[in-house]
Amino acid sequence: MPALETELAAERAHLDASRIALRRMRERAEDLFATGDQVAGDPFAAETLGRTLARRIADLADNPDTPLFFGRLDIEKHEYHVGRRHVTDTAGEPMVLDWRAPLSRRFYQASAAEPQDVDVRRRFGFVKGELTSFEDEHLGRGEEQGTSQILLDEIERPRVGPMRDIVATIQPEQDALVRAELDESICVQGAPGTGKTAVGLHRAAYLLYLHRERLRRAGVLIVGPNSAFLQYIASVLPTLGELEVRQSTIDGLLGTPVKGVDADAAAAVKNHEKMALVLRKRLLSKIQRPEEPLTVADGSYRWRISVDALRRVVDDVRREAPPYAIGRERVRARIVSLLMRQSEARRGDSPSEGWQRRMGKSAPVVEVLDHVWPACTPEQLVFEALSDPDPDDELLDEAEREALRWAKPPKSAKSAKWSAADAVLIDEAAGLIDRVPSFGHVVVDEAQDLSPMQARVLARRSEHGSITLLGDLAQGTAPWAARDWGTLLSHLGKPGARVVPLTTGFRVPAAVVALANRLLPALGVDVPAARSLRTDGALTLSTVAEIDKAVVDAAREALGQPGSVGVIAADAAVDGLTEALRGAGIALAGPEDTDGAARVTVLPAGLAKGLEYDHVIVVEPADIVAAEPRGLNRLFVVLTRAVSRLDVLHSRPLPAPLDGLS
Repeated sequence: MPALETELAAERAHLDASRIALRRMRERAEDLFATGDQVAGDPFAAETLGRTLARRIADLADNPDTPLFFGRLDIEKHEYHVGRRHVTDTAGEPMVLDWRAPLSRRFYQASAAEPQDVDVRRRFGFVKGELTSFEDEHLGRGEEQGTSQILLDEIERPRVGPMRDIVATIQPEQDALVRAELDESICVQGAPGTGKTAVGLHRAAYLLYLHRERLRRAGVLIVGPNSAFLQYIASVLPTLGELEVRQSTIDGLLGTPVKGVDADAAAAVKNHEKMALVLRKRLLSKIQRPEEPLTVADGSYRWRISVDALRRVVDDVRREAPPYAIGRERVRARIVSLLMRQSEARRGDSPSEGWQRRMGKSAPVVEVLDHVWPACTPEQLVFEALSDPDPDDELLDEAEREALRWAKPPKSAKSAKWSAADAVLIDEAAGLIDRVPSFGHVVVDEAQDLSPMQARVLARRSEHGSITLLGDLAQGTAPWAARDWGTLLSHLGKPGARVVPLTTGFRVPAAVVALANRLLPALGVDVPAARSLRTDGALTLSTVAEIDKAVVDAAREALGQPGSVGVIAADAAVDGLTEALRGAGIALAGPEDTDGAARVTVLPAGLAKGLEYDHVIVVEPADIVAAEPRGLNRLFVVLTRAVSRLDVLHSRPLPAPLDGLS
């Protein structure tokens, strides 16, 4: 025991020294920031240096409740502590290796069968940043323990507040995905509790570490299903030192204010991939062949371009198939080029740039341009498509055209009250008219619910980059939810992406997983059943007479245990349950509250996707199923939000796949 205590004291001393070293690194960066303008050669260099140092200072922030390292590798008599960021001493020698460093990979991948020169792998236990214990695996001797208790304690730690990083608990199969190359797009089919969201976020952090400057220029985008989910995951990347990542919903990527609501039939048509062809066909129909020659007055000269020459210009540009607005400018530029040739031949010198601009804006040129390639905004194109669907368009049948058509068309595109689906169509139109900036890497979570048209929104933003697609086909709840990944990947422009299943759960207890797996045969998707390493946890199914009273009693009992509590019910029941819980004196948090001040959250089933709670109380599963066409999929989502305990309360019979359980 004294030897173990001595070893523990030495590790604590290394932790204290590492924190001192990190503070010194931060202070050094702050000093450079304060004096940067004195060493920079010019204002631009000073500003650039200032931004770089500001990022560096933010990267070096220390949270005393978060350990600087969580593991150690002993390799050839050298000790390497592995943590969330790189920390060096005054001589520049590493005191903590960043978890993303090449050597750190051995912490996740080494085993007794393949020790990778690792003699000992040590895991540390912490309580609020204080080092309390450690476990050693002597891989060099061929000794490898079962599942580490420290690892299990970290995985099972109660959840209050936002999502945590998992750098201390990454498993080998997860690590292989996290460290995939930047140019590779990957689709992770992850069963509940398998850590697919964490894999996507940690892959973003890893790629930023490996390709820092490239991705700072191109950008990294995280796309989630709703704002509550984004709030939940918002702290993960900053904890890992990555601050310059954009996080958004699909709606947040679009610039169109949403003020209208579609009927179900209209939303279904607007989200279908055929709408991309409808909009493209309507836009290209605006292009006309010239019918008259062009004559332009230029002082005492008059320049003339024949109809045939103008037609060649239009036909050539159309064959090149540029975005529509770029095509219009190419036509203008080539008409000006033909005028320049005549001027050069007559005057013997090249016209100035001012002359070229003047010719391009002259009334005769603009008149021809407006006839053969008229300007069009995205809003105008969608307005026309919805106001008067083309009756001769074979892409749509009459019922679909009728669903699209506004019952009372607005007077103009500017006065239209656009719906969420309209905003996606406007983005499609914008992509047809001009180029959309592309990110270097895009992470898309809960991707199974993307419609084909929403997928195209992301395809435009990842045209020159890669994608990490995360989802579970069994959790698809939207009317257009994907039945297979191949089709969705094609809409995303990544048909060759590798699809990797994650089936081993680390967060959801085995009893809860087994309950949810009973629904799989009825969900209409081909996904492997999940299994869980968690043999703890609790599951109860109770038939009750008074739902509100039973929920209050269950919530009070749940508050006797550590961690967060989620009460999940059909959307229509949320207000009543909220009133009952508040009337009983139970403090409630909103879905987007992450400060942990109140531990009980009441939320509709429609917002539960992607969220986790230590204790989940599911209210009336039959009502959740009956509320929407893919209600069983919704119930599958709801049941798998629990990471420790699950109570299912019902007064009505359970849905057929769960029949006979209580």
